[in-house]
This record gives sequence, structure tokens and C-alpha cells, in this order.
Amino acid sequence: MTRVPKWLLLAIASAALAQAQNADNGKKFFERLMCSACHGHEGQGGGAGPRIGVKPPPLPVFLAYVRHPAANMPPFTAKVVSDSELTDIHAYLA
Repeated sequence: MTRVPKWLLLAIASAALAQAQNADNGKKFFERLMCSACHGHEGQGGGAGPRIGVKPPPLPVFLAYVRHPAANMPPFTAKVVSDSELTDIHAYLA
């Protein structure tokens, strides 16, 4: 796994935090991207993916992981899901 530079994480976090978080939109994106197939409908885990809901990792970590995941999770590029949409997903999971 390639390490993501700290400056990049901070830039991603700053851009994402500047955007409004919308948990309702996040739920729609979570379902549309089929995240629930592995992580459960509320991020509770139980499928192929771990629990990510209720207390998801901090937003910068979440964004970096979705872009450059470990294990069996496929990467989700900005062409597939934007930082704004991921920020909304994070709000939904929280």
C-alpha cells in the first residue's frame, strides 16, 4: 500500500470540510455506490466489510482510505464519487 503524504491528507480534509455536509444525500450516495452490500445499510458491518458507522474514522482518514483502500475494498476515484459526496457519506455514517 502506498502511503499518502500528510500534506495531501490536509488538503483533502480542508477542501472537504469547507463543503456542507448533508447526511440525507450521504445515505443516497452510500446506497447508490452499493457500500451497504459490504458494510450494511447503516455502516454496521456484518458483510464482507467492517463496521464504519456511528463513529467513522476522522474525515481525512476516511477520504484517504476510500481513495487508496487496503484489503479487498476497491478504490473509489474522484470520477466515481466526489469529495463532496464522500463528505456527505461520512455525515450519514456519523
